Amino acid sequence: MKKIKENNPMGVQKGEAIFGYIVLGVICVIALFPIIWVVLASFKGDLLAEPGFTLPKALVFDGYIKVLTKLGIWKYFLNSAITATCGAVLSIIMLSMSSYIIARFQFRGKKLITACLMATMFVPVSALTFPVYNLIKNMGLFDTRLGLIFVYTCSGIAISFMVIRNYFATIPVELEEAARIDGCTYVQTFVKIMFPIARPGIFTAGVLAWLQLWNEFYWGSLLVIDRTKMTVPAILSQFTTSFSTDYNGLLSAIVVIIIPPVILFCCCSKFFIEALSGGAVKG
Repeated sequence: MKKIKENNPMGVQKGEAIFGYIVLGVICVIALFPIIWVVLASFKGDLLAEPGFTLPKALVFDGYIKVLTKLGIWKYFLNSAITATCGAVLSIIMLSMSSYIIARFQFRGKKLITACLMATMFVPVSALTFPVYNLIKNMGLFDTRLGLIFVYTCSGIAISFMVIRNYFATIPVELEEAARIDGCTYVQTFVKIMFPIARPGIFTAGVLAWLQLWNEFYWGSLLVIDRTKMTVPAILSQFTTSFSTDYNGLLSAIVVIIIPPVILFCCCSKFFIEALSGGAVKG
């Protein structure tokens, strides 16, 4: 009888790879199922007559025609692009500087500030409704894009802060020490040394912030009532009335709305990979 090899690393690696692909396939199916269902349902004339995960009996484009022509969704796209981009840029600028200070310097109250920033993750949006509404009203920014940008700048800061701070923490301190020896100030060190190296982490946090603000509905519908200033998610309520819901138009609008984030993520996926591998210094 032939002896069976007890150690078979190649077979083990191949088995692990197959198992990994199976797990990834299951995750992809679970993640893509809702999107595929929405796309298929958007081409159905009557969703109640054709329920479930089935192909449409006949392709109906009435919802897309209504969204792209009659509804004038492009002006809502412009509003969302302006508010989400300005809010994300301002938020990332402030958080990148504060994350650098917290990641690199020791000072009194550092742990308290970090805890306060991270605690914003656990505060429900509904708990902030009354104070934020009064603040925006008293500042004279109600029903304006500037008021919405002001709120967006302070939204979702915990995730961005955590991503950027962790990336700064992986950068070797010797780079800063060398810059200080060459005569760089703290500002010059941050701008010329730290920011370029941490760009993948900062850019990743910026993209995540932008995606969150693009899909934000609560503040967009609460602080803006003028239809010409509404953001894209806020217009979804226009398809629902007290007596009926236009499912074809609603699902068509959802499909159109998710296209820009998907394109952005596909274009910026390499930055996510660099951020996850984080902090490597090229020689």
